[in-house]
Amino acid sequence: MTVRNSNIFFMALLLIGLVLMSGCTVSEIVEAEHTELAVAKSEIEENLLLDVGIINFDPGISEKNNAEKTGVFEEIRQAEARYLPYHIKTTLQGTGFWGAVRVIPSRYVFTDVTLTGEIEKSDGEYVELKVVAEDATGRQWFENRYEMQTGLRSYDSSRDRTQDPYQKVFNDIANDLRQYVATLSPGDIKRIREVSEMRFFADMAPAVFSDYVATDDDNMTSLVRLPAENDPMVDRLRQIRERDRLVIDTLNEHYANFYYGVALPYEGWRKKARENSVNIRQVKRSATMRALLGVVVVAGSLKMDTDSSSRSRRNAKRVTQSVGIDRGIQTIISAWRLRQSADMYREDIRELSESFIAEAAPLTVQVQGQTRRLTGTAEAQYEGWRKLLKDIYELETGVPSDVDVGVPARSAISSE
Repeated sequence: MTVRNSNIFFMALLLIGLVLMSGCTVSEIVEAEHTELAVAKSEIEENLLLDVGIINFDPGISEKNNAEKTGVFEEIRQAEARYLPYHIKTTLQGTGFWGAVRVIPSRYVFTDVTLTGEIEKSDGEYVELKVVAEDATGRQWFENRYEMQTGLRSYDSSRDRTQDPYQKVFNDIANDLRQYVATLSPGDIKRIREVSEMRFFADMAPAVFSDYVATDDDNMTSLVRLPAENDPMVDRLRQIRERDRLVIDTLNEHYANFYYGVALPYEGWRKKARENSVNIRQVKRSATMRALLGVVVVAGSLKMDTDSSSRSRRNAKRVTQSVGIDRGIQTIISAWRLRQSADMYREDIRELSESFIAEAAPLTVQVQGQTRRLTGTAEAQYEGWRKLLKDIYELETGVPSDVDVGVPARSAISSE
């Protein structure tokens, strides 16, 4: 290769290196996309409002999940599975389109509309939720996926603190629920409320009310008949249902304590996790580009023609070649170090997740004026309450309820 061609080749390699380096940064959005929350312009009649129950989400953790590779930490997801439903509750409550909105521990809490969900992704930067809404008749309103990317200012300290960084997703869910309920007639709403009540009656007193509702093979429930309004058993069961709702409200205070207790550390984790996600992408891209640049510089330096008739020119070219090789090797080493720093970011997330869940353990609730210790899962706790409810029903009516309430995983409730 001639000196002129060698120089041209070397300059071309340098230009390629500059192009590669220009693509090392990763752009990110500054302002996250926003959805306006639909809010009732006037008060809606109470008999047209449906109650909503939101079951704790499925954390969406694969059995084969490797947290070090996926960045999905069980402690964080389990906490989010309780935190996100409660925030949806607060969002729905602020719209004025619904009756009581509660986080409920299981489907045995018979309510007008039930929301279930699964966390498919949540890393502080991106969130993806699958949400299913259905009513007491078993009719599915929708099954939708909701996603968004948070922005650079989503975690800004000067932002409106009433708006969660994932608020767009919550507003989308609330708006879709509102859009569906708007298609229902007053008769439809009345029937949903009746089915919800009769399902509770049939569950509490199957010997008396099991034939008032019918469920088909598609799990659709319909009314067969209604009891007389002056039936004294109806009045007693409605009083018992109110007690049940009071316990659910007490459990919601419990969820609220958890929600508000973890709000700051959870936001801190999400902010840090988002920064780390962006940094990891930048590190990987930068490391790849620098490694390529290093190879280019080394290759270009080795291709330089150091044979020249001029001794001073030969020395200058050898110095240039040596510097080029050294810089290329240093760039490759830098790329390796940057990959190591990516692993450090993941370690930061793991440590934050461990401390986060330690700060968010629920302990006790108040039930009927007494302190009760809830020791099992939320489902086991509620099953314990259903057993107490059965005793109350039998005591007040003298009629055996014949309810199989199941056995809690652990002793669910004990008096102090």
